[in-house]
Amino acid sequence: MRRNSSTFFQKTAITSAILMCTAVAAQAENITLLLASDVYEMSPEKGRGGFAKLSTIVKQEKAANPNTLYVHAGDAISPSLMSSFDKGEHVINLMNMTPPDVFVPGNHEFDFGPDIYKQRMEAANFGAILAANMTQDDEPLAEAHKLYTFGDVKVGVYGLAAEDTPVKSSPGDVQFSDPIATGKAQKAALKDAGADIIVAVTHSNKTMDQALIDNKVADVILSGDDHDMWMFYDGKTVFAEALSDARHVLALDLDVSVKVDGDKRKVKWWPDFRVIDSADVELEASTDAQVQILEAQLGKELDVALGKTETSFDTQKTTVRGGESAFGNLVADAMKTSTGADIGFTNGGGIRAGKTYAEGEEISRRHILEELPFGNVVVMLGMSGEQVIEALEVGVSKIEEGAGRFPHVSNITFDADITKPSGKRVSNVKVGGEAIDLATTYKVATNDYIAGGGDGYKVMANAELLLRPLDGKLMANEVMAYIRANAPISPKVEGRINLIK
Repeated sequence: MRRNSSTFFQKTAITSAILMCTAVAAQAENITLLLASDVYEMSPEKGRGGFAKLSTIVKQEKAANPNTLYVHAGDAISPSLMSSFDKGEHVINLMNMTPPDVFVPGNHEFDFGPDIYKQRMEAANFGAILAANMTQDDEPLAEAHKLYTFGDVKVGVYGLAAEDTPVKSSPGDVQFSDPIATGKAQKAALKDAGADIIVAVTHSNKTMDQALIDNKVADVILSGDDHDMWMFYDGKTVFAEALSDARHVLALDLDVSVKVDGDKRKVKWWPDFRVIDSADVELEASTDAQVQILEAQLGKELDVALGKTETSFDTQKTTVRGGESAFGNLVADAMKTSTGADIGFTNGGGIRAGKTYAEGEEISRRHILEELPFGNVVVMLGMSGEQVIEALEVGVSKIEEGAGRFPHVSNITFDADITKPSGKRVSNVKVGGEAIDLATTYKVATNDYIAGGGDGYKVMANAELLLRPLDGKLMANEVMAYIRANAPISPKVEGRINLIK
């Protein structure tokens, strides 16, 4: 009896120990969120970026950790150079070779209108296309969110399309609701669905990014749009954005622990940022082979010389959005000349390549299409002097933010005091060397995008249309023709815009 009693008590003790251990069950997971966005260039630039290197990074990360979610935060089908010809079809084909698990539309997804957007998304083999704040005729154009399970951890992901798409692009009747209100609603819905960690993937500018952080719309916010690398963690909210063109890709490693004690569930996590420099990455062979085919097709048409430049200049983002620029002047001059207008007027956001040109360098078709990739056409407006000044005010209203609306002009000069409030900055406006007449109607050559009210230029949308988009010529072609006719060219900054700081 004693022996049996001892055995009984031993078994009871073991059973109790097991029950005690299972009462507080612990799980640990390592989850990687891999982020890229704003990928336009097919091939590496100075050894970094491009689709083949991005494909390698994605495959390496997924091989190293099966709990990897590859996220693309938007801007894909435009404004790549090839998109000028095929409206982004090649981008979707390249992305389908290593498709993102999550894709959120950027503003440039609508550069060719909502119908092309739909065609491209229908051809995309992406894991999920998410945009909780995007509708057409009161119907969603994408899924709002998705719940992913990694072991014992549930990660809820929702998407926010760019709220300012109607200003920056051409979405037609597609509507974009407030990201803050949408984000809060999505966070609540995903919590109710059992998400342990909530991730917002957004295509938004820095101002909106900060508002999303301040309003705590998610545990993790992954963004695109600004082309800058930005990492932030305050103990509650993680924010990350990678460099454009996959030059540096961001990996966010989440070390997650889950403890379950009866009905209680406690989740803790910690983020580690990893910057993946694509310069150290090999080209993925199958993707690179397709890129080379596409580049060869482009080369036959684009590698044709137009003329030399006798001056050096650059088209860096800070240059074309921060003040008068030599190339901006060249573009505005070409538009004015081609139409016989009184004024040439274009926006810095339409100049995209971010290149530097040396004195004596040969300018080619490729260069111009890289700089002006959107397929815009030149139109002409009849604008009163008062409307012209209002347009200039719009142009310099957000210079501090590096906004793409910054104006580049021909046959007009003005002062802009950026220490003053927006809307009251412009003075001393002259057309052809004479003070502008508020009542006179001037012929203004511009691009069809801002003529339709894009980039905040509503004043242009209200102006008289003298040359319709259907009748206009491609902006890039007009610049090419201007260079040919005037080669060698000597673009320079010459005091058209006097910024007072």
